[in-house]
Amino acid sequence: MKRYFLRLAYDGSAFHGWQVQENAHTVQAEITEKISLMLKEDLQVIGCGRTDTGVHAREFYAHFEISKHVENIDGFVYKLNAFLPNSIAVYDLYAVDNNMHARFSAKSRTYKYYISRRKNPFNDKYSYQYFPELDVYKMNEAAKILYEYTDFTSFSKSHTQTATNNCNVSYAHWELVNNLLVFTITSDRFLRNMVRAIVGTLLEVGTEKLCLTEFKGVIEKKNRNCAGFSVPAKGLFLFSVKY
Repeated sequence: MKRYFLRLAYDGSAFHGWQVQENAHTVQAEITEKISLMLKEDLQVIGCGRTDTGVHAREFYAHFEISKHVENIDGFVYKLNAFLPNSIAVYDLYAVDNNMHARFSAKSRTYKYYISRRKNPFNDKYSYQYFPELDVYKMNEAAKILYEYTDFTSFSKSHTQTATNNCNVSYAHWELVNNLLVFTITSDRFLRNMVRAIVGTLLEVGTEKLCLTEFKGVIEKKNRNCAGFSVPAKGLFLFSVKY
């Protein structure tokens, strides 16, 4: 069997996330169907993660195995893009060793969350419009606290099938770019809803509903009910994946 990696991006607005689900339109199902038709072979496309409904990806990796070589890679990518909807773009396809895995070989993933600080109809689709006054300095001080912990149960969707809620956050920072407040976070892995719950809780720090000590307490309680609200999916992008 020959293993291939795909590098792609997608607008998640019209999809129920990456992972195949019964009676739902997903990115994984769309790509698997088109590649199977093109190669005339049943196959499974494995993604580097499981983005939730409405979440986007500027960089996403997936792999699949087939019994033969893809002879003309540039031509294959061109035809695949022609078959796929405009909301999905495939950038590269390349052969890899069979021990390379899109999900388990990834060393880190980086997400960005975009908050629009001024009403702008052209930002509405891909950012959360949130106008209350924010103390961004305190939000960054709280973000640094994430480095001190590994158990992020308080920011995870309840009743998931993960073996552990431990993650190693290596970067978390807010910056203001052209009236967009951008939160960037890097970790070796993420839990379901984790970034959106962290952002919502950090916004409560920014609006002084939580102090830094209370933010620590939220993490230590390991209870999702103690954390802040989950911000809308439309502002969240999987930004990069490192192998």
